[in-house]
Amino acid sequence: MTINQAFEILKSAGGVRAARVITENTANFSTIKIWWMAHALRRGVPVAKIIHQKWFYGLKFYTNKHTLDPRPDTETLVSAVISDCPTGTRPYILDLGTGTGCIIAAVVKNIYGANGVATDISRGAIHVARRNIRSLGLTERVRVVRKNFNNPHAFNGEQFDIIVSNPPYIATGDVRVDAGAMHDPRRALYAANNGYAAYMAIAKNARGWLRNGGKIYLEIGANMGERVREIFAQQGWKFDRAEPDLSGIERVLVFSK
Repeated sequence: MTINQAFEILKSAGGVRAARVITENTANFSTIKIWWMAHALRRGVPVAKIIHQKWFYGLKFYTNKHTLDPRPDTETLVSAVISDCPTGTRPYILDLGTGTGCIIAAVVKNIYGANGVATDISRGAIHVARRNIRSLGLTERVRVVRKNFNNPHAFNGEQFDIIVSNPPYIATGDVRVDAGAMHDPRRALYAANNGYAAYMAIAKNARGWLRNGGKIYLEIGANMGERVREIFAQQGWKFDRAEPDLSGIERVLVFSK
């Protein structure tokens, strides 16, 4: 099959943009492969899941069924951390629920001397994160480990200058997600307590993981800011500021001890 034939089949299944991205990132235009991709597009599978890659903060990441695809909104979280780290700070960073590893990789790549630990409860996500950290040349600066942030003793007394997290925050049972999210791992999307369970666990446990003077940066869903601030205030955290995403929606909250 020629590239033009593949493009037309994919365009009819998912539109011009999807066809262009897939053909530009595909080496083998076998008939079986192209028709499988077209079928996936018709089922609403995101292009990133089909070609197993997504760009985030200028870096290319491998992604699969075990991880969320990096999303533009999360770049707000990365920018907030970088803006608070002038040259010479060399922060030690903890990423809770790392998924593809895109957050800690982007932060470490853009802060000279930064290093840290990326964690996830999913074994599949851990494999993906390690692959990305390795491909980006960060194995000497980022350690990827399987940990659960519901465990207050997860890090055996180790402390960090910065904690970052984009935890699951969709309420369990909420069907208001786009078609693409239906192909993401449920564990990375949904949380109990109306979507706030992960924030409750982090607020309760993370104080012991953060050094004095350190900060925690959290991505939140739309209209979740007030409740998340209450959760952290109840655990003695100080609210520093909020950051909006490119759509003007409050997307990142910053707290300190």
